[in-house]
Amino acid sequence: MMIQALTSLAYGVLVLGGGIMGFRKAGSRPSLIAGIASMALLLLAAILLFSGRLFGAYLAIFVSAALLIFFAMRWVKGRRFMPAGLMSLLSAAALLLLIWSRPI
Repeated sequence: MMIQALTSLAYGVLVLGGGIMGFRKAGSRPSLIAGIASMALLLLAAILLFSGRLFGAYLAIFVSAALLIFFAMRWVKGRRFMPAGLMSLLSAAALLLLIWSRPI
């Protein structure tokens, strides 16, 4: 569960950073709010995982999958790698790591 907790924290920081960058560069409040909310959920997942609760893994997997779907749709629609393509790849990597390291 340690790998999942650290993955949740690292991915959460990246998502928050993306939300802050979206706000600073484009003035996008939805990016900032989504980044903060996603980070909060991933932080909660990490805390649950550090305390040994399996629900944290499912929460992190759900948030990562939701963000992957969101960013992949934006990437396909806009056909631009930045930022949607990068976040799609990061979301996929986080999701694969979370699923791969999930205890049965």
